[in-house]
Amino acid sequence: MDSAIGECLAAFVFGSVVGLLVQRSRFCNTAALRDAILFKTYRNTKALLVAMMILTLGFTTFLTFGEGNPMHFDVGLNQIMGLFLFGIGMVLAGACTVSTWVKTGEGNVGALWALLFTFIGMFLFSLLWSVNYWPPASLSMTGEPNLSALQLGYSNAATLQEKFGIPAVVFGAVQTLVLFAIYRAIRRKETIQHQHHEEAAARREAAKAAKAAKPANTDARTEQA
Repeated sequence: MDSAIGECLAAFVFGSVVGLLVQRSRFCNTAALRDAILFKTYRNTKALLVAMMILTLGFTTFLTFGEGNPMHFDVGLNQIMGLFLFGIGMVLAGACTVSTWVKTGEGNVGALWALLFTFIGMFLFSLLWSVNYWPPASLSMTGEPNLSALQLGYSNAATLQEKFGIPAVVFGAVQTLVLFAIYRAIRRKETIQHQHHEEAAARREAAKAAKAAKPANTDARTEQA
């Protein structure tokens, strides 16, 4: 009983701290991708990359030493379609699930409706899962590759570690390096954008100065005449 209460208290404190950080930082997974593609701003994108690097290294380290508890789910066509539809929903709602919770807590009615219908959709999907799911879960989602059913089996660092005997942290390090390379590329792009903005601002200031100096020169010539 004491252990359960302690776990609940720890979860409450951890969740409160994370919620406060997300609310104050305005972090959003949707904005991390949408803003980078549409508006060429990368504030949330960089935060997402840093979080992914920390989580990747941390989790694969736990897996390597036998303390990780990875989720086991099959990767296949159904995941690709589901993630695509979920991404469309996030863009239409203007927020990811995390920031939707935050905005709902702030009193945003639109976010409340988005959150409500997220739960309704999950509930309806759970009702239809065993009846209309294609391909049938019991036949094709076994954790092993099944190309005829468009299923690739389990796919995570633990699976790679078991099949190849290479520590999961090695795969985590490779992924972290790739993420860091993307982060560095974004930083370089931001530096170039900042330089272009400064140059454009300098040109505007020079044009204003030239425009202001022109009437003064005209007045001086008039006085001389």
